[in-house]
Amino acid sequence: MQKIIVDPEFWEIFPDVEIACMTARDIDNHDDSNVPDNLIQHANEVAKKWVPDDPISANPVVHAWREAYRKFKTKKGARNAVENLLKRAKNDKGVGNINPVVDVYNSVSLEYAFPIAAEDLDNIVGDVHLTVAKGGEPFVPIGEDEPEEALPGEVIYRDEQGVLSRCWAWRDSSRVEATDNTKNLLFYMENIQPDRKDDHTEAGEQLIKRFKDYLDIDINDLTIISKDNPEFVFNN
Repeated sequence: MQKIIVDPEFWEIFPDVEIACMTARDIDNHDDSNVPDNLIQHANEVAKKWVPDDPISANPVVHAWREAYRKFKTKKGARNAVENLLKRAKNDKGVGNINPVVDVYNSVSLEYAFPIAAEDLDNIVGDVHLTVAKGGEPFVPIGEDEPEEALPGEVIYRDEQGVLSRCWAWRDSSRVEATDNTKNLLFYMENIQPDRKDDHTEAGEQLIKRFKDYLDIDINDLTIISKDNPEFVFNN
């Protein structure tokens, strides 16, 4: 049995966070025949509604994540992944097409302004912990070959082999990257704003709907992790 487990050290810093978790299985990440041609382009346009003000940090979604990142140790310049997506959309340099799976979850991330991680479930070793790093946990980011180490006090996702996501939801590990050959995925999507609970629920439901409509994948294990429900079983 494999789980996502959110450790007590995390809840001490962020007691109100909720995380939508789910899995998608038996994926064919080569077939984009049912994915709308303008899916990601449309999402980039919708995303602009979340960041109308300048500077970008003045917008509530970005401001909330900036404030959260001040509560733990981060690598210099690290920003939450959703800020990067929104910034690109705002500057008319929106994210492009990558592969069917990534395009579908990026479209939801952009339209609802939540960070979504999609990790290759088959490359995860043991349980996944959302925790506070002791320091020195190994990490190789997507697109790079040189290893890094997590900082003491940094919020990370990790498994038994190393870090899956640095600075909470900044950069993901190349080891669990969703590639063209990925067959099974583990998703997690964080909400740090209690007043956006309904948006968070809708985003999770929309991700499920788009996987069914565009990729013919059934997702039926959506679970919301919270301080009172800190675990999600993703492999029995």
